[in-house]
Amino acid sequence: MALKILVMGVTATGKTTLGIELAQALRGRFVDGDDLHPRGNVTKMARGEPLTDRDRAPWLDRVGRTLAESDGMTVIACSALKRTYRDRIRARAGFVALVHLTGDRDTLEQRLKARTGHYMPASLLDSQLATLEPPTRDEWPIVVEAIRPRRRLVGEVLDRLRGRRVD
Repeated sequence: MALKILVMGVTATGKTTLGIELAQALRGRFVDGDDLHPRGNVTKMARGEPLTDRDRAPWLDRVGRTLAESDGMTVIACSALKRTYRDRIRARAGFVALVHLTGDRDTLEQRLKARTGHYMPASLLDSQLATLEPPTRDEWPIVVEAIRPRRRLVGEVLDRLRGRRVD
């Protein structure tokens, strides 16, 4: 069975960057969950409107199917803010290793304001933080701080995936 990793967290935590580097280190495939959103979701977010659970459902199904259909090691970046969202993904994909990137609001807002070329406006940060249900121990999450140097983050996640370090 191929390893499936879900890098999750609110916007601007660096899910895509970490996901790409993890996939490279593990010689696997990276998929950006943002690319799996239906066009209507992207349009809505670009207008500064938070998505509803109904909006997210087809997207989460697509994330789960993408993982399920993967032949090899796959890392996917997806906010997966609520437990029900992660459960929906796992219902399609089976076991998924969770990497939860965390960060304080001020740092994330600064990152959002500095970011260009992305449809997610800084105005949606608060709704994402309000929606976030951090993974619980029974989900076996690897929780790491987004502000740490990227190389250290990658190394820490790899060590923990390999079972060298347990919370």
